[in-house]
Amino acid sequence: MKNILFALIVVISTTTALSQEMYGEATYMSKTKMDTSWMDDNPDMTPERRKRMEQNMKQMTEKTFVLKFNRSEAIYKEEVALAAPGQRRGWGSMMGTMMGGEKYKDVASGMYTEQRDMMGKTFLIQDSIPKLEWQITGEARKIGKYDVIKAVAKKKSTEFDWTNWRRRNRGTDAEAKKKDSIAQANGDIDELFDRPDEIEIVAWFAPAIPVQHGPDVYGGLPGLILELNAGNTTLLCSEIKMNPEDQTELKPAKKGDVVTQEEYDATLKQKMEEMQQRFRGRGRGGRGR
Repeated sequence: MKNILFALIVVISTTTALSQEMYGEATYMSKTKMDTSWMDDNPDMTPERRKRMEQNMKQMTEKTFVLKFNRSEAIYKEEVALAAPGQRRGWGSMMGTMMGGEKYKDVASGMYTEQRDMMGKTFLIQDSIPKLEWQITGEARKIGKYDVIKAVAKKKSTEFDWTNWRRRNRGTDAEAKKKDSIAQANGDIDELFDRPDEIEIVAWFAPAIPVQHGPDVYGGLPGLILELNAGNTTLLCSEIKMNPEDQTELKPAKKGDVVTQEEYDATLKQKMEEMQQRFRGRGRGGRGR
């Protein structure tokens, strides 16, 4: 009975919506639970330095995004405050690059366009929207005034899903601590962290807003995704405006060197390896080359 009722809700909502134009804006707040245990045994990690690093990590992962959408198109963009002088350099800038830029999605064509800046160069990523094998559970609750339905899926993790990295379990003996200390001194990420092969995605979507959109690259459900949990990150919709007077024309960015996601990731990996080599050089007392 519950599944039949759910199907009826979707059909009625979709039929009603198809008879009218639709434009909306949804604001999402992101929050990520980071693994900071690698700081515990670092002899150079003073309480002041740890507090500063944890604050920087919080600023990188607790953000506000706005999704502007019509029936088939959407633009997902971070609301960015002006950075203070000296911020977002080095690894901080690289991590910001890994978080992504303005993303345009067209569910009709199944394509997305994302503009990103890397080390002073602008790229335009154009690729297919990833498709997830969603399983709708039928579990329901409310988010604000909207009835939402739960759906789950699995997603293959990439080497850039750094928010889901976990410190390797090295133990507490002297040899294990020595290996950990050397890895930290050299900035050897592969020795410090384990990376999951896949992550679980949990989405709560609202059939009353019958569009196949959601935060970031997620979507493909019969309703707007209002909450999404991807591994250690949660994106929660805090505000929705339907058919406001001021509406943004949804168009993809045009500026930048056109690449696929795979090509962009390869370039990003190369830049990260170059930075890691320079870091190791400084760690050994050298100036790097």
